[in-house]
Amino acid sequence: MPSNDEARISAVRAFNRFYTRQLGLLGQRLLESPFSLSEARVLYELSRRDSVAAKEIGAELDLDPGYLSRIVQKFADEGLISRKPLPEDRRQQQLKLTAKGRQAFARLDRSSQEEVARTLRRMSEGEQRRLTAAMATVESLLGSPCPRASATLREPRPGDMGWVVQSHGERYAGEYGFDSSFEALVAEIAAQFLRSFDASRERCWIAERDGAPVGSVFLVRHDDEVAKLRLLLVEPAGRGLGLGKRLVGECIGFARACGYRKITLWTQSILTEARKIYQDAGFVLVASEPHRSFGQNLIGETWEMRL
Repeated sequence: MPSNDEARISAVRAFNRFYTRQLGLLGQRLLESPFSLSEARVLYELSRRDSVAAKEIGAELDLDPGYLSRIVQKFADEGLISRKPLPEDRRQQQLKLTAKGRQAFARLDRSSQEEVARTLRRMSEGEQRRLTAAMATVESLLGSPCPRASATLREPRPGDMGWVVQSHGERYAGEYGFDSSFEALVAEIAAQFLRSFDASRERCWIAERDGAPVGSVFLVRHDDEVAKLRLLLVEPAGRGLGLGKRLVGECIGFARACGYRKITLWTQSILTEARKIYQDAGFVLVASEPHRSFGQNLIGETWEMRL
């Protein structure tokens, strides 16, 4: 009779075999794309930032330098990336997605989105919740003890928009004294997102921790070249985990993949923590104006980021 250790090792290995089959990771190409899993991961990391050193991506993904070098050469040959020596060390390369590269990632991202959506549609609402909660548990137990493993980001589900409106209303009333007109504004933004949602150009992320929502952010289309970042919120239960930075980073990466030229946002000068997140991400304050809204005297600010 196998020992407890042997039985648990066998169970973990069986789950690994099941999961790799479920995601189609045994094939040479991911989601019928021209990319392997490792190549897709490199594309994803490039999509999340304007430019990055190759060695940084190698360290984050734990890729063999020789293997990463072959991926970089392939991407360069196919016109997916541009590269140049780092000023401080010309032996190292700085990588950046080209327009063709952003389009390639956008296609891969849509395929992944659609594949996961098809999987989830086969499940009931309760089964979907059990699945995502179980995945969060696996990630928290196996991942390194860092903020990225402390919460998961997911698409909105039925009922989430109500939570977004309620949490904004309660949080801003309690912390800044905003009246119900702010909650009404949030409700209008959420309703507009649901009415005219364009999956190819827009996203909402809900941050979840221990099965409960703790944050949100929206990226919506303003026009073909400009996206708007809206309704960034991190509840107290999600603070101190770098979650606001993660949510904004997802918006930037998705906007780049879609081919937007600029992201704009409107915030208030009193929201010091949010302003620091925007500034650290590369947004620049371009305009400010005092106004009377939500029962308060405020200074509204417009921030922009060129992609």
